[in-house]
Amino acid sequence: MTAIQTRRRSRNRSDLLVRYAFVLPAALYMIAFFGYPILKNVVMSFQAYDFATFFNGHAPFIGVDNYAATFSDPIFLRALSNTGLFTVGSIIGQFVLGMGLALYFRKRFPLSGFLRSLLLLPWLLPMIVSAAVWRWILEQDNGALNQFLSGIGLISDPIPWLNSSDTALIAVIIVNIWLGIPFNVVLLYSGLQSIPDELYEAGQLDGATGWKSFLHITLPMLRPVVSVVLLLGVIYTIKVLDLIIGLTGGGPANATQTLATRSYEMSFVEFDFGQGAALSNVLIVIALAFSIVYLRANARAAKNG
Repeated sequence: MTAIQTRRRSRNRSDLLVRYAFVLPAALYMIAFFGYPILKNVVMSFQAYDFATFFNGHAPFIGVDNYAATFSDPIFLRALSNTGLFTVGSIIGQFVLGMGLALYFRKRFPLSGFLRSLLLLPWLLPMIVSAAVWRWILEQDNGALNQFLSGIGLISDPIPWLNSSDTALIAVIIVNIWLGIPFNVVLLYSGLQSIPDELYEAGQLDGATGWKSFLHITLPMLRPVVSVVLLLGVIYTIKVLDLIIGLTGGGPANATQTLATRSYEMSFVEFDFGQGAALSNVLIVIALAFSIVYLRANARAAKNG
């Protein structure tokens, strides 16, 4: 081996060590704050882990008993159904309104930048603060919404937005849509900005205006951004906890109980940490399964399209 080859190999090894040195802090952070909690949660789901375990350290292995108890829980199916309705309703509302606002702000007009910045306020507020404000707005007797609707003559009796099992889930979905609109607007607006104006000009020559322009130019060009928006939106929405806890606490009569709130309730109200861990693992598996199926379907559609 020549001296030049030796120096080159030494330089390559040094460059490799530098790269690892930059990656190592992030890797350690991921292992400590994401990898370990997930691993610990999986282990707990196979143990009889309760409040006494914190004092005596005794958490015997019980196999899949926690998962069997989770699936036989009478609230499980209700929580699973509510999770699906809450997620689908929120994502549809956030995406449709977010897309509409993104298209609207694509047209330049005075104060458009200022108005876009105001849209970020719901996203910047702590979730529990937003829940407290909306709880006051939706309060049955003295809430701002009922007073407004009564003042313009749309209702004669106050609507129990958060106190009735018929309306509670709808109210929670509406609030979550309000919270998720800024995220959709920011990403979709940035995607719209990357679409060349020449495509729309060429489309106009071929008669692609209005809805035709949106369907045949905007949506295809936005497909990568839409994929990210929908995927992240579902993953975020499926685990929403603090908003529901702050608004309804999962009630009334479990009308707004989701898998996330039920897992919290099992762990920190009933102190059955093992079963709470099992239920949260079910939620993780559902999110992973959706992500895999969605990404594969999207990749197949992009390949065929």
